Order: sequence, then structure tokens, then C-alpha cells
Amino acid sequence: MKKLNKLSIIGYGAGDAANNLAFTTATMFLLVYYTDVAGISAAAAGTLLLAVRIFDAFADVFAGRVVDRAFSKRFGKFRPFIMFGSIPLLLLSVATFSVPQLGESGTLLYAYVTYAALGLAYSLVNIPYGSLAGAMTQDPGDRAKLGSARMIGALLVGSALGIFVAPLIKPGADLQGTFTTITLVFVAIGAALYFFTVLTAKERVHRAVPNVTFRQSMDTLKGNKPLLMLCLSSFFFLTGYLALTSVQLYYLRDVLHRLDLYPVLSIVQLALTFVLAGFMPRLVRNLGKKRVYIYSALLTVIGGAVIFLTPASQVWIGFAGLVVSLVGVLAVNIVVWALEADTVEYGEWRTGVRTEGITYALFSFTRKTGQAVGGALAAYALALGGYKSGAAQTADAVFGIQFAAGALPAIMTILAVLVMSRYTLTDAMHARILTEIQDRRKNSEGAAITAAADEKPTTPGAAAARSGAATPPASASN
Repeated sequence: MKKLNKLSIIGYGAGDAANNLAFTTATMFLLVYYTDVAGISAAAAGTLLLAVRIFDAFADVFAGRVVDRAFSKRFGKFRPFIMFGSIPLLLLSVATFSVPQLGESGTLLYAYVTYAALGLAYSLVNIPYGSLAGAMTQDPGDRAKLGSARMIGALLVGSALGIFVAPLIKPGADLQGTFTTITLVFVAIGAALYFFTVLTAKERVHRAVPNVTFRQSMDTLKGNKPLLMLCLSSFFFLTGYLALTSVQLYYLRDVLHRLDLYPVLSIVQLALTFVLAGFMPRLVRNLGKKRVYIYSALLTVIGGAVIFLTPASQVWIGFAGLVVSLVGVLAVNIVVWALEADTVEYGEWRTGVRTEGITYALFSFTRKTGQAVGGALAAYALALGGYKSGAAQTADAVFGIQFAAGALPAIMTILAVLVMSRYTLTDAMHARILTEIQDRRKNSEGAAITAAADEKPTTPGAAAARSGAATPPASASN
């Protein structure tokens, strides 16, 4: 298959930058917004994050089925969802960060409804976007490049938030005005990025069945053990990662007392992303995707242990733990998308039906569930430690923050590595599967051409000779 050009790769990365204008803003700041701006208690916010993100996980499965049933001859399966779902998604991000004061129950109800609506809109855009990578190319190197591109797009947004927004999250600031302005600006930027993705990221992989039935989707998933192992490992990894992401600001502000280091961490993160993106295709070729995933995850374990065990007075050691953990997270998040795309071919190899939508949806379902659990556990750790907004934190509150930022990610990532060690879809096996799928398609196309030739109307003499009849039929039927 022809290699992807640079514009297609950049265009695909732009889509994840747009996604993360809504997603990363929520994962980085929504817990802080709920506790410090909307006035929702940490325990209530934790329950909200858990409930809504689990709802989001089921929304992903719904979106996967919608995607598998849809097909446009002009735009393909996936780009129409990005075209028409992007603006509602971005506007709902504005609504989520605009909680009015309606009394305790009214405020909480508004928060539930807007965040749930944001999650559903995100599923209807992100599931098609994630599925698009598997339909753009089957080349392992190109898939690694697409994974790097989407990671760069996401991290550009995350770094910008860390550099320019995080330092503003301090007592006494007009945080509601800040979040309203930011989310409104993101509507314009996000729309432009999504449009660029639609124009440049085209589907190129052959599809035998444009519209997939529910039974075909379930048959593909049932026998896809590599997908199930990847989903379980990602659940554990995302549980730890979202716990860290949710309390990273609290750790720098309330434990190390160095909120000014948040922009520094974001700049380091941005630089690391570009370095890893350049090396990742070579690492994948030399080590294989499975080993890259495991080795990278172990870095996250080391970083988490440093964060948890370092006294609050040792600022630079604690900060170094964040950086080490970050390196592991970035590398895993680059390679995991190529692993998911490989499982699509595994399902096609077993069943003969290609189901990017439901495959990506199941993968995203488990990731969303991990995010729900991780974010909720982080909030509960704050509540159990006795976190008080705008006040000096007690030793118990500091311990709760350190546990959520360090120990919890380390424990969850160890579980992710144990599961991933049993993953069977190696790069060599994937290459054999691709060869068999391509041979199968060639044989199928050859049989179709032969069948069409046999059914084609012929001259009476030729028909008689082929049938052995003395008198040819009066007509031939196609």
C-alpha cells in the first residue's frame, strides 16, 4: 500500500488537538473547577466524575455501533461524524465550564447534565476519529507516525493549558471568567482544526462490508483476545494516569508549593513529545510495540514511587518524579493507538468482517471506565485527606494528594504491565495476518471476476458449446 504523505499525518494529528480542546481541558481542570469555582464538595465531585464517565463509556459503545452502520460514498464512514459533530461538542465544553449558582441540588444537576452531554458528543466525534487511523493505512510504520501525530496534537493543547492557564488557578482570581473566555476561544480554534482533518485524512483501506450488522460486530469482538487484553491493560493504566492528571495541579500547588513549576512541566512535556515522536517509529521497528508499551509503563511506575515517597520539602526530586512518570505516559499513549489498530486486522482475519467502529468503541469504553475510576479515586483521596479549598492543607490532606499522584498510578500501572505481558499479537504475527488478509482479498476478487465472466451474455454458439446443447437458449440471464 502507498505510504501516507506528511499532510495526511499532520491533518490526522490536528484532529486530536481539536479533541483535546474539550477533553484535556476537562481532565486537567474540571475537578478544580467543580471544587474551587462551582462550590461542589470533593466527594460529590468524585461521584459525579465516576457516574458521568461510566455513562461516557457506554456512550462509546453506542457511538461504535452508529459508526459501523453508517457509510457515505462521498466522505466514507468516519469523516461525516467529525464534520457535523464537532461544533456541538465544542459548544458543550463552554456549557460544562459555565455552572450557574442554582442552589446545591440545582448546581449539581446542571453539572451532571452538561458533563454527560459533553461526553456523548465527544464519543460521537472521537470514536470515528480514532477508528479513522485503521482505515488510513495498514503499514506499521505509518500507524506509529499517526500515533505520534495525534500525541503531538494532544500535547500541544495540554502544554498550552499548562503554560498559560494553570498559573491562573490561584485563590482570588476570577476563574469563572477565565474558563468562559478560554472555552469560547476554543470553539473557533477547534472548528478550524476539525475542518483541516476532514480535508486531509482520507480512508484508503479496502472495506468488503460497508455496513456492519450487530451480529457481525459481536462475532468480531468475541474471538478477539488481543483486543480484550489490550482493553484490560489500558483500563488499569488509564486509572492511574487520570488519578495523576486530576491531582497534578494540587500536587504542585499544595504539596510542593510551586505552582510556578506547572508551566515548566508543560514545556518539558512538549519537548519530550517531539523527541519521542521522532524516535517511536524506530523503537517500534527494533523492539516491537508490545515491548515499547511495557518498558514505557515501567517508567511510570518508577516516577509514581518517587512522587509518593519524596518529602514535600524536596521539591526538585518530586518534580523529577513527575517528569519520569510523564515520559512513560507519553510513550505508552503513542504506541497504544497502533496496537489498537492492529486488533482491527486480527478481528477481520478471524471473521472476514472489518469493524473499526465497534473495535475502537470497546477499547475506548475500557479507557473511559479507567478514566472514571481514576478521576473518582483521586477526588475521594482528596476528600478522605480533608482537602479544603483555599486553605492551608493538613498533613493528612498532603498524604492524600501524594497517594493519588504517586502510589495509585504506580500500583495501577504494575497491573497494566502484568496484563500486557500476556498479549499475543506480536508485530511478526500481525505481518502474517496482513499477508493472509491480502491473499484472501485477491482470491475473492479473482473469484468475483470469474463469476461475472461466467454470467456475462454470450453469442448463441459459444453458449451452446459451453453447455453442450444442440440449441442455445433463447436468452441469457445476468
